[in-house]
Amino acid sequence: MGDFFKRILNLFRSDSERVEPAVMKYLIVGLGNIGAEYAGTRHNMGFAVADALVEQAGVSFATQRYGAVAEMRVKNQQLLVLKPSTYMNLSGDAVRYWAQKEKIALDHILVIVDDIALPFGAIRLRGKGADGGHNGLKSIDQQMQSQNYARLRFGIGNDFPRGAQIDYVLSRPSADEEAILPERAKVAAEAVKAFCLSGLDFAMTHYNNK
Repeated sequence: MGDFFKRILNLFRSDSERVEPAVMKYLIVGLGNIGAEYAGTRHNMGFAVADALVEQAGVSFATQRYGAVAEMRVKNQQLLVLKPSTYMNLSGDAVRYWAQKEKIALDHILVIVDDIALPFGAIRLRGKGADGGHNGLKSIDQQMQSQNYARLRFGIGNDFPRGAQIDYVLSRPSADEEAILPERAKVAAEAVKAFCLSGLDFAMTHYNNK
């Protein structure tokens, strides 16, 4: 029985008979590298979206094993937001640990990752896929032994000469990109909430071209 019908039936029930929607738990992972030298770089856009999501909820991160963790609620859903402290290449260690600790299934995991194939600030949600050469996703695939988890790709553009990709992703966005980052991170955070509340298909339909 869907939540909508439960709410309708609740109107005709006494307080003791009312059925509340089930609380589901989600693991939201923003990928990035810790340390002052990486702060604010294009490769840390996963951190930026995670920060926007947590800020909207009025909660904060706490340092825990394998990363900074924040707990928040979005209506009847519980979100565990993680920024791994393992550095990008070992992101899978943090994801596996928290997924196992909190007993969160693959279909309730969403990874936020930077993507050079998209214009800066563009977002694309997918339910699964290859790592696309991204070391963070590659590590998660290895540790989770699956590519069947959702990911939100946040575009960082590809305005760099041949052979300069590493320097590009580890540099800060341009002034114009910095100016639109807060709004685009906010939109991405809304897409994360839509994924948790209404499912992947809804979130893809409403945010992939927004």
